[in-house]
Amino acid sequence: MSIQFNYAARSDVGMVRSINQDSAYAGPHLLVLADGMGGPAGGDIASSVAVAHLALLDGDTPSADDLIDLLMEAIDDAHSELMARTHSANELRGMGTTCIAVLRSGAKLAMVHIGDSRAYMLRDGRLHQLTTDHTYVQHLVDTGQITPEEAEHHPMRHMILRALGDSAEQVQVDTSVREARPRDRWLLSSDGLFGVVSAETITETLENVADVGECADTLITLALRAGAPDNVTVIVCDMVDTNEIRGGSHPATAPQIVGAAATDRLEKTRTSAPTSAAAKAANLRKTPPPRADEESDQPVGKRRKVLPRLAGLIVILAILVGAVSAAYSWTRSQYYVAAHNGYVTIYQGIPQSLGSWKLSHVHHQTNIAIADLPTYAQERLEVPTTRSSLEEAEDVVANFRSLTDQAKFTNSPADPAASDDESQTPSTPSPSTSTGGG
Repeated sequence: MSIQFNYAARSDVGMVRSINQDSAYAGPHLLVLADGMGGPAGGDIASSVAVAHLALLDGDTPSADDLIDLLMEAIDDAHSELMARTHSANELRGMGTTCIAVLRSGAKLAMVHIGDSRAYMLRDGRLHQLTTDHTYVQHLVDTGQITPEEAEHHPMRHMILRALGDSAEQVQVDTSVREARPRDRWLLSSDGLFGVVSAETITETLENVADVGECADTLITLALRAGAPDNVTVIVCDMVDTNEIRGGSHPATAPQIVGAAATDRLEKTRTSAPTSAAAKAANLRKTPPPRADEESDQPVGKRRKVLPRLAGLIVILAILVGAVSAAYSWTRSQYYVAAHNGYVTIYQGIPQSLGSWKLSHVHHQTNIAIADLPTYAQERLEVPTTRSSLEEAEDVVANFRSLTDQAKFTNSPADPAASDDESQTPSTPSPSTSTGGG
């Protein structure tokens, strides 16, 4: 049996947000959806970076044995680029993105997932959720502390425990391999859809709207009618048996890219050492500056005059002194949260040193005892949480304060939706804590 994708991707900024931080890609062998977070300065870049790296996999048909390895390599590359960007641009600090990617080889489907975007499968009229949200509230549900109904309205339901790019720690994603079946319909969705449209309505739409493009449009419309306080992005994909295709009705094979990834945002925000395909292409298009020893095409009177060597050294020294002064001033505008003397503490500066010169100091120590926090929160404090303002650092502290009375975290269970023809790799909750956006 040979399977083909018949797909449609759609995205909308929603009724409240001014910028679309979601990105999605759908192609003959690959489906990707990413929901960026970090505000207007970074969420759209984060989701675009994830899609840019993963989209490179949608070329020649990969071996079924290599699917997970290929996905993980692309995920790691995307995470590395996001971390490089946050280090090179202050306004991007704290950005991150959820990500779901499905890569096909014949009838074999491999999926990686991190964050709270979701993958669903409609089979025989029943909707199966194939991913488990990496959120604080989902863990409360998994451990029986609250019910699924209570989770829908929990004030911390958007607190994400894992995402690409929001922590320098190793990426922890859920992976699974499944066998595609003809007439299965898959849905990849950001929380802008399932956060406002009920599972019953989603199921009814997937079952009754046959055309994938019309179905995706209908889902977007339903979210908009419900108020769409967030960006909403969906990919609808049918599993088609190639042997059942009749008379030239083969599904389209042209990739569809929607949301932030469909813009030139990446090119406008290149890092000094870009790794994304978009950034590399942009660099190749740039004309290199002329060498200092090359003759100018301009008349002699308009040629650039070369400073005497001594004067040039003086200028360079002045620039270096100014750069050091500016860099030090910048560190004074930074803050981070870490442990100090057994308590959650806000530092001013950055968690680095130049020899014996520390680039930070204690701004103030809170009354939140480390011992009162859940285990995952204690582990999170082992890595400083950097923020670009005191207000943002205080928001991080507020999150820790709200967790002091919660039970300790345990490992998340394996994907409950995996069936006999599916294999699932269990995951371990990450200590990374972020607030969803986009």
